[in-house]
Amino acid sequence: MSILFKSYAAVRPLLFNMDAERAHNFTLSALNRTYQSTLLRKALPQPPSGRAIKLMGLRCRNAVGLAAGLDKNGEYIDALAALGFGFVEVGTVTPLPQAGNPQPRLFRLPQQHALINRFGFNNHGLSQFVQHVKQSQWRSQGGILGLNIGKNAATPMELAVNDYLTGLDAVYPHADYVTVNISSPNTENLRALQSENELNQLLGALNERRKVLSDQYQRYVPIAVKIAPDLDKTQITAIAQSLLTNQIDGVIATNTTLSRDLVAGLPHADEKGGLSGPPVHALSLMVIRALRRELGPEFPIIGVGGIQSGYDAQDKLDAGANAVQLYTGLIYKGPQLIHDCIQQLALNAR
Repeated sequence: MSILFKSYAAVRPLLFNMDAERAHNFTLSALNRTYQSTLLRKALPQPPSGRAIKLMGLRCRNAVGLAAGLDKNGEYIDALAALGFGFVEVGTVTPLPQAGNPQPRLFRLPQQHALINRFGFNNHGLSQFVQHVKQSQWRSQGGILGLNIGKNAATPMELAVNDYLTGLDAVYPHADYVTVNISSPNTENLRALQSENELNQLLGALNERRKVLSDQYQRYVPIAVKIAPDLDKTQITAIAQSLLTNQIDGVIATNTTLSRDLVAGLPHADEKGGLSGPPVHALSLMVIRALRRELGPEFPIIGVGGIQSGYDAQDKLDAGANAVQLYTGLIYKGPQLIHDCIQQLALNAR
């Protein structure tokens, strides 16, 4: 086992004594410095031999991906990819830079291995994001990179489509797939884009723009949509129909939840924002199962939310997902979680 794996359990208490967002930034910076040092790079774990999969027509080295949100500005793509992910997604990026919500805006609920965040799409904007993506080597080495786009908080909802089209135009040449984030609870009214009429308008416009971009760049880039866990059956049915009608290539289920049922009474449980970690696992599974029923056996689904072990990852696939993404579990379990998930999914595939 690598030095990095052995050290995380010892280092985590020190990180958890820091402000959560400061610890987040410190960890990414330290990982990046390790990756950039030829000597220290030997401390990075050697990925296990996973099972390659096809996802939205793309060949991924394994079925375990990094969820958007960990690297909002695309600054750490290569260092994160070196941990063994089969595919990496970065963002959410908005057309213009924005500071996001006031700090503190990230809170740990260690009793449930959960987080609450209300970042509000804090990012440096499309121009810097694209520069970072262009500087990374992951894609040139055969890795799959997803770029996640959203709207600026100051953009009126009636103009939201314009922000997503601007994002698609900018990231299209540099993405293996593009994710449309319409499910963050931290941008006011954003989740209204999941309603039937608004979703059809947005996805229809993106699909039409994609046709133009496909001709321009002579390559087809899949589009996925990331949805919330707080949906009823009627809403899921409408979303599934919109995905099919508008020729969308995949769906990511799910984002964070507004529910506090499983963390009620815990410190920070009443903080505003999206709850992630194990309390989302069952909600995500319900959405995945409902989507699979509506979308049929072939439509690509990526399962996210509450994965803390290889068995949790397997739960997602058993519910109907084709692949999984990790975020909050990494904060509590460290990089060993990536390899546990890769090995479990490979074992079950035999």
